[in-house]
Amino acid sequence: MKFKLEATDSLSKARAGEITTDHGIIQTPIFMPVGTAGTVKAVHQRELDHDVKAQIILGNTYHLYLRPGLHTVEAAGGLHNFIGWKKPILTDSGGYQVYSLSGVRKIKEEGVTFRSHIDGSKHLFTPESVMDTQRIIGADIIMAFDECTPYPCEYGYARRSIEMTHRWLKRCCTHFDNTEPKYGHSQTLFPIVQGSVYKDLRRQSAEMIASCEREGNAIGGLSVGEPAEDMYEMTEIVCEILPAHKPRYLMGVGTPVNILENIALGIDMFDCVMPSRNARNGMLFTKNGIINIKNERWKNDFSAIEEDSDLFADRNYSKAYLRHLAHSNEILGSQIATLHNLHFYIWLVSEARAKIIDGTFSEWKNKMVKQVAQRL
Repeated sequence: MKFKLEATDSLSKARAGEITTDHGIIQTPIFMPVGTAGTVKAVHQRELDHDVKAQIILGNTYHLYLRPGLHTVEAAGGLHNFIGWKKPILTDSGGYQVYSLSGVRKIKEEGVTFRSHIDGSKHLFTPESVMDTQRIIGADIIMAFDECTPYPCEYGYARRSIEMTHRWLKRCCTHFDNTEPKYGHSQTLFPIVQGSVYKDLRRQSAEMIASCEREGNAIGGLSVGEPAEDMYEMTEIVCEILPAHKPRYLMGVGTPVNILENIALGIDMFDCVMPSRNARNGMLFTKNGIINIKNERWKNDFSAIEEDSDLFADRNYSKAYLRHLAHSNEILGSQIATLHNLHFYIWLVSEARAKIIDGTFSEWKNKMVKQVAQRL
């Protein structure tokens, strides 16, 4: 993987860059749709490519490991072949899912023992086994195995957690470096900064992660319920330490406002289930603000979902029709809303990139954060 920094904003830390992988080029800042179980819910891969214009998508190690299982993914020739996606893929390590299974998992130095949410069967994830699993899945970018601490989190627990995460990281790096990719394309490993909302722990973790000298770095544990101000403060601290010539990935974030503010702090890569999950519940993110399409006010609004969009679904379906589909629980409603939200998120980061390059990002961002946050 290669990263080229193309432009920086003079009034903020925002950057425009380009990541090159064996499956294609990713222009940053970038938003990555989440395809948990080998699918971005309600969206065809062709639509992701041609309509949403996704440059990279996510797969989830925990979910793919359990179902369809590694044997099936490997027999298919890796996740790219299995799902019919020719562009880059990133996989998380499963650490966040294991964190969310707090009632059915045990964390120890060896790794994490947990029970499947599907059938209750018992499994063990170690730093080494997670590297092997992600080798089999075959993503272009894979994540180190870490512990994602909850919020709120006591200082002592957060400190012990990052110390173990750092020990796990060394094991991840050693095992990754001693194994080879399986399907003829290269893979790269991103370490993850943790440390809850404690400045000294975040600095300590960022310094350790930077010292590993991998090709990119991630920041975790900042989408678990903490106030946005804490997220921004921790991100700013970490971005001052993580090397500027490598991509920075803020995991699991967030709202359009979160994304714009974190781009201004120096983040290059984002993912979040919010645009797709909220779409299925009738929430649309637009250039002018947030719409609850189920509200009565849209019942006889026959204007396009987003007038100046280049997305077919935005131009050819009305708000009234989408409201009808949502109230009728029609599958097409989820499809249209998901297409819209994902297209909007990728439009937003693409527009941010263009503004960074032409030198107008900060002024544009300050206007957009007010615009996209208002309820319509």
